[in-house]
Amino acid sequence: MLLFRSEEHVEGFTQSRGLPAGATLTVEQQWELARVWYEDRLSADWRRRTAEEAPAVFAGIGLTGEFWRLAGPRG
Repeated sequence: MLLFRSEEHVEGFTQSRGLPAGATLTVEQQWELARVWYEDRLSADWRRRTAEEAPAVFAGIGLTGEFWRLAGPRG
C-alpha cells in the first residue's frame, strides 16, 4: 500500500517508474473498508471472509471494477 496526496501524484509516481496505476481509494473509503472489514473481528464467532464474500463488502463502499473482483473468471 502506498499513500499519495492526489491523483496527479499517483500519475507522476507510476509514469516515472514505468508502472501501471493500480486501484486507488480515498481516505474515507480506506476508513470505511477497515471499519466494515474488522467490525466483528473480536467476536467469538468471527470467521475470515471468503474470496466470494469480499466483493460484496467492496461494492458496498463503492469499490468496484476488475481490481476488486477476487472470485470467478477475470476478463
